[in-house]
Amino acid sequence: MSSNPPPVAKKVPTERTHHGDTVIDEYAWLADKDDPDTVSYLEAENAFLKQETAHLADLQEQVFQEIKGRTQETDLSVPSRKRAWWYLTRTEEGKQYGVSSRVPADGDTPPEITPGERLDQEQVLLDGNELAGDSPFFSIGTSAVSPDGNMLAYSTDFKGDERFTLRFKNLETGELLPDVIEGIFYGGAWSADGSTFFYTRVDDAWRPFQVYRHTLGTQDDVLVYEEADERFWVGIGLTRSEKYLVLGAGSKITSEVRILDASDPTGEFQLVRPRTTGVEYGVEHAGDFFYVLHNENAENFELATAPLHAPGTWTPLIAHSDDTRLLEIDAFSDHAVVHFRRDGLTGIRVLPYENGGDGWRDRAEVAYASAAYEIEFPEPLYDVSPAGNPEFSTGRLRLHYTSMITPSSVYDYDLATRELILLKQRPVLGGFDPADYEQFRDWATAEDGTRVPISLVKRRGTQTPAPTVLYGYGSYETSIDPGFSVPRLSLLDRGFVFAVAHVRGGGEMGRRWYEDGKLTRKRNTFTDFVAVARHLKQAGWSERLIARGGSAGGLLMGAVANLAPEEFAGVVAEVPFVDALNTILDPSLPLTVIEWDEWGDPLHNAEVYAYMKSYTPYENVDGRPYPPILAITSLNDTRVLYHEPAKWIARLRATAGGGPFLLKTEMGAGHGGRSGRYDAWREEAFALSWIIERGTA
Repeated sequence: MSSNPPPVAKKVPTERTHHGDTVIDEYAWLADKDDPDTVSYLEAENAFLKQETAHLADLQEQVFQEIKGRTQETDLSVPSRKRAWWYLTRTEEGKQYGVSSRVPADGDTPPEITPGERLDQEQVLLDGNELAGDSPFFSIGTSAVSPDGNMLAYSTDFKGDERFTLRFKNLETGELLPDVIEGIFYGGAWSADGSTFFYTRVDDAWRPFQVYRHTLGTQDDVLVYEEADERFWVGIGLTRSEKYLVLGAGSKITSEVRILDASDPTGEFQLVRPRTTGVEYGVEHAGDFFYVLHNENAENFELATAPLHAPGTWTPLIAHSDDTRLLEIDAFSDHAVVHFRRDGLTGIRVLPYENGGDGWRDRAEVAYASAAYEIEFPEPLYDVSPAGNPEFSTGRLRLHYTSMITPSSVYDYDLATRELILLKQRPVLGGFDPADYEQFRDWATAEDGTRVPISLVKRRGTQTPAPTVLYGYGSYETSIDPGFSVPRLSLLDRGFVFAVAHVRGGGEMGRRWYEDGKLTRKRNTFTDFVAVARHLKQAGWSERLIARGGSAGGLLMGAVANLAPEEFAGVVAEVPFVDALNTILDPSLPLTVIEWDEWGDPLHNAEVYAYMKSYTPYENVDGRPYPPILAITSLNDTRVLYHEPAKWIARLRATAGGGPFLLKTEMGAGHGGRSGRYDAWREEAFALSWIIERGTA
């Protein structure tokens, strides 16, 4: 297959000592991306990858055309109501980026708009294609319309390093204001009158730590909050009611909230309740009271209420439950909605304010005690969540729904009739029929006896055991819920099974599931995944397993390759966190100090150091035969730095048997890879062609 040997990374021994342990890192030099030798090495790896995968070009093009052919390229989102306007996003055939626009609103029913056709009164807000120009990378970090609908704040990134430039557009005239602010973070919030915009900045470790106030037409922005604790991020938002600005500071395990009357942007933010280590809480304005969702003495969270004059005084409303994790509370003028998780699935509970009540406390209690109900959904596996809902006074609830065989769907739920109204299901072209596919829930038994859920999908009629892609993540309480994927059809139609291992460290089974897969219980994440892999084979589902995961899921990929390389016919690790110990030891790197609450602090704790060293992928590569491995990274990634997979592949190639070990570095993108949709499809087609070869070899 190859005519030239793989690149050999030079070895420059770098010594470090922690807690009496001396380690030699031969590839630490790769962390300097300004070193010409680093760039030359990455380019040599890309050239080798191109050589090794050249024979997949036809298959890659075929898969790309399948993805493209199943996608309605000229399409639009379901319009979302905000005061006097319906807001929507369009995509157009042949164009990489979306176009956001709006049309005047009349009633609660979204207007019928035909893809590709513009309405007479439609107003374009942002055209991503015009903004991107010829740039190889483009991303929008913020897009926020002022409450009066007259101004747009938006921010752009042309490198992938997630440092954005903020601009303001007058939507009445279409003109850009001269106000330009460089180097901001995601998000931001308007004051009630649209005169002032609040935004955040990051420090050298890429931590959003400051909130600034910008008054339109002025140059000297005011610092309104700075977070000194390096474990905490800050963010700023405007409540759905547009009555309060909410400034939140949070670590992985602790949060603190300040609020300010949005009509008084130069006022002082009021502290809701001082931070207490291990207590997380959020505040939602409900008209004449606040909802507070918190985990004080409530592992799966409790919903409380608080008066406007004393937001730190919490009275329980929905008590803690061992089997239900409360995820989110959305408050509206006449109802509230609780998003929750139970038995590995998400759900929606509605609290309508009916039957009266003498005050805000009665309204909340009546809603929960006598009128609360849950919306039912027909499939055994699915994922549902509130979808935007920017309007405070509305008789409808917008929901997003999907399953492993049901394309992404948008519903309005009529609160008066309790009817689910399907507004749009993502079109899947090329003769797709959900009845041609089937989904399943299975369970594996982990080393300690814990039952680990598995979600599976295959084409109906596929004979098992079959080649299988096993996906996993398992960190930060992030759940990989059953969802639909157009690119995945290219696998299923070739006789693959696709499975998700819902391993500990994620949130699928509640907060305890997360706690049992972090810090000094992190190994459960990896052994759960291996247990799922073995179960799929023993239960007759699978043969030739290809493991796939990204970011913290890339750490999972590296760890299971060390734990059980014989179980996998291939491993795809995307922007993988595989040099975790060295990264978490260096507080100067982006995110490190923040991450100590997730992984532990190996710099100051010898036990944590020894535990992390026992599982981190880079530290534990040995001479056994490893499966073929494809690592994909981006030079400008600020979350998982490119040198982690580069060092990992270099060590695998120098130390391990088996392989081959391939590294693909996108030289002009960030953590999410290439930004344009056609570019992203080609990247996915490349990965899928590699997987197909591994699964059918």
